[in-house]
Amino acid sequence: MEKIILFDLDGTLIDSTEAIVKTFYFTFEKMNFKFNGTYNDIAQLIGYPLDIMYKELGIKETLIDTFVNNYRERYREISVDLTTLLPDALEAVKLASTFARLGVVTTKTARYSVPILENMQVMKYFECIIGREDVDNPKPHPEPILNAMKLMNITNKSYDIYMVGDTKLDLIAAQNAQINGVGVLCGHGLFEELSAYSNIIESNSLSAVKRIQSEKK
Repeated sequence: MEKIILFDLDGTLIDSTEAIVKTFYFTFEKMNFKFNGTYNDIAQLIGYPLDIMYKELGIKETLIDTFVNNYRERYREISVDLTTLLPDALEAVKLASTFARLGVVTTKTARYSVPILENMQVMKYFECIIGREDVDNPKPHPEPILNAMKLMNITNKSYDIYMVGDTKLDLIAAQNAQINGVGVLCGHGLFEELSAYSNIIESNSLSAVKRIQSEKK
């Protein structure tokens, strides 16, 4: 049975925490918003859509779209330079490509994700990138996963499909799409949280890929 692996990005394959948090602080300053939280208050929300992050951080709903637009403009400028591959992520992607077809499903904007992946020289391993602009309903809704499957022409049950991610959003989306969810602990999710939605929890993306490789169906 052919295997398909869909990867989340932030906290799963890449570390863009610095770029994301710095961009939030930039928008707060630009919009004259007094943010009384901490660096970690922002970082722990990574993986959620931007509008939800801003709402959780105290931005009024009427201003969220403006904050998001300012965020995207600034993030595009700094994201490539301030984003790195997580340890073992390159090895994970290379290994996965030897036995599976690969895609990315992220709440990041895809048009900003592609330059990051190209800069890291891993874009060539992925058949598709599904980002926030490609769906009406982001994770944990199944739509991003289902859209990736559609783009990859996965229309029957002859595929063994996995979603690898570091937050419960990834694993709930996998459940909702009726595919396998694999949690990784190299990002923002805790074991106790992830294990509530999957019985496969690994330390990082390389361990996850090796586990998937060993799975027999």
